[in-house]
Amino acid sequence: MKKVLLAAVFFAGFSFSFAQESKAKSIDPNEDKDLMTWYHKDFATSKVYGVNTANAYKYLESKGLKPKTVVVGVLDSGVQVDHPGLVKNLWSNPNEVPGNGKDDDGNGYIDDVHGWNFIGGKNGDIDIDNMEVTRVVAKYKPVFEGDDSTKNKANQAKMKEEFEMYMKAKDMFNKKSIEAKQNFQTYSMLNELIPNMVKLLAGKPVTAETIAAIKAPTDQRDAIAMEFLGQISQSPEFKGKSAAEFEKKMKEEMKEAIDHFAPAAKQYDLSYDPRKEIVGDNYDDYSEKIYGNNHYEGPDAEHGTHVAGIIAGLPQGKEVQYGVASKVAKIMSVRTVPNGDERDKDVANAIRYAVDNGAKVLNMSFGKPVSPGKNVVWDAFKYAEDKGVLLVKAAGNENEDVAEHLAYPTNFKNVTDEKPFVSNVLVVGASTNKNNALRADFSNYNKKMVNVFAPGEEIYSTVPKNEYKYLQGTSMASPVVAGGAAVLLAYMPDLKPYQIIEALVKSSNPSTADGFGDQSQAGGVIDLKKAAEYAYTNFYKGKTTGTTKPSKSVKKAVKK
Repeated sequence: MKKVLLAAVFFAGFSFSFAQESKAKSIDPNEDKDLMTWYHKDFATSKVYGVNTANAYKYLESKGLKPKTVVVGVLDSGVQVDHPGLVKNLWSNPNEVPGNGKDDDGNGYIDDVHGWNFIGGKNGDIDIDNMEVTRVVAKYKPVFEGDDSTKNKANQAKMKEEFEMYMKAKDMFNKKSIEAKQNFQTYSMLNELIPNMVKLLAGKPVTAETIAAIKAPTDQRDAIAMEFLGQISQSPEFKGKSAAEFEKKMKEEMKEAIDHFAPAAKQYDLSYDPRKEIVGDNYDDYSEKIYGNNHYEGPDAEHGTHVAGIIAGLPQGKEVQYGVASKVAKIMSVRTVPNGDERDKDVANAIRYAVDNGAKVLNMSFGKPVSPGKNVVWDAFKYAEDKGVLLVKAAGNENEDVAEHLAYPTNFKNVTDEKPFVSNVLVVGASTNKNNALRADFSNYNKKMVNVFAPGEEIYSTVPKNEYKYLQGTSMASPVVAGGAAVLLAYMPDLKPYQIIEALVKSSNPSTADGFGDQSQAGGVIDLKKAAEYAYTNFYKGKTTGTTKPSKSVKKAVKK
C-alpha cells in the first residue's frame, strides 16, 4: 500500500508530511536516534504510545521461556534480501539448493531459496501495473456498455454483482484518473519553478522576513513561485533553511511526487496490460499456481524492504534501527504487489505459498476498493486459518471508515456481519507519536472492522541500496503488529491466531482523545509487554480463559 508523502494540493498545507507536523524539530530527523526508534517506547514511562518492545522480551524471558524462530511472510513489492540490516534475519528454504536451477523440494517453484515472486516470469518482472478499477472497466465495459444496447441490458440483469462492481469501478476510475493526471501536472510545474524560487531567495534563508522583503515579481513564473514560497516559509521542514538547503530538499520532494504520479499514465490506461507478456500465465485461471520467478527484490523494493525492517531489521554499522521481532523472526519475501494494485490470483497464491513453506505470520500491507476475485482470496484466508497462520493486514490510507469504503481483501464478507468469517485476520490502523492527534490523519478506521492501532507515522527502516528512510502509512503500522505477533509466537508457539488477536486487542493502551477510542476494536495502541502478560496468563500451556474463540455456530456459518 504505497503512499506518497506529498498532498495532491499544495494549498492544503504544502505537503502531506508537513501538514502533520505539530512543531519544528531542533534535530535533523536523520540524526535523531530517539525518533528513529520511537515506536518501541514504553508508554508507561515515556507517555509516548510506542509498543513497549524491550519490556516484552524481558517479561517473556523472566518466565523462563525460550524462543523458537518464527517465519514471517512479507507479501509486498519485494525485499532487498542482501540488505545489511536484514541479511541475518532472512528465511532460507532448507530443502532448496541455491542456484542449481532445480526444484529440489518438489513444490513447483525452482530455486525458491528466500521466497517467491508471483509478479514475474521468464521475461522479467512487473513494475507498473493497472489499478484494479482500470482492469474492471477494461474487462466489463464491452459487456455492459457495448454497441448492442439490448445485449447490454440483458448482461446487466444477468450479472448483477459484476455490474454493481463495474459501476463502482467506473466512477472511481473516472475520478482517480483525472486526479492523478492533475497531480502529475502540478508537481511537474512546481519542479520547473524551483530555479525561480531559488532566484527569488537570492541566497537568503527561507523565512517570513525574507519573503516579505522580496520585491513583487513582474514575471508570471516568478509570481507563481513567490506564492508558493510564501506557503513554504511556514513549513517546519523548510523554515530557516538556507537557500542551498531549500533547493536540495525541494528537488528531493518533487522527485518523490513525480515518481509517484508518473506511473498513473499506465495505471489508468485501459489498453495497458503487462501481465501476458511478462508473467505468461493464464490470468483468468485462478486455479493456476505454478508461475513467477525467484526475483525476491524486483524493480522497486522500497516498500517491502521498509516493511521487512520494521518486522526484523537488525542494527548494523551506525544504524540503531531494529525490528520488533529482530531477535526471533526470519523474513520470507513473497513478491505480490506491483506499482499499482495487487491481483487477487497473486494474493491467494502468495498466502498459500507462505503458509505451505512454514510462515506462521503473514504481513499484508496492501488493499484496494474492488476485488473481482475476492472469493479465491477468501478461500486462501480460510486455508491459512485451518493451518493456524495469522494474517496481519493494513487498514488503508484513505482517512475513511472502512465499513463505508471497503479495502479488500476483507475478513468480513458483508459489512453487516456481526463477526469476521475467519478468526485469523488482524486489521491495523496507524497511530502517531502525538497524543493529542493519535490517529494518523491518513489512517482508515472503524470500531468493528479495525482491530488495533500501532505506530505508522515517521517510521525509520531499511530501504534498498543498503539505506534507511522514514516512511508512513498503515503499511508501516501493520508490520509493527506482525512483528509483535511473531514475538508472542516465538515464546509461546502453541498460541492460536485468535488468541494473539485477543491478547493484542485487550491489552492495548487506551486513549479517548479526539474520539480515538471509537476508531478501533481495541480503542488504543498495542502494548507488546502487556499482550505478552495477557497471553501468558490466559493461554499459555493450554489455558483457555479467553473470550473470543469462534463458536461452533460461527464456524458453521462460514461459506466459501
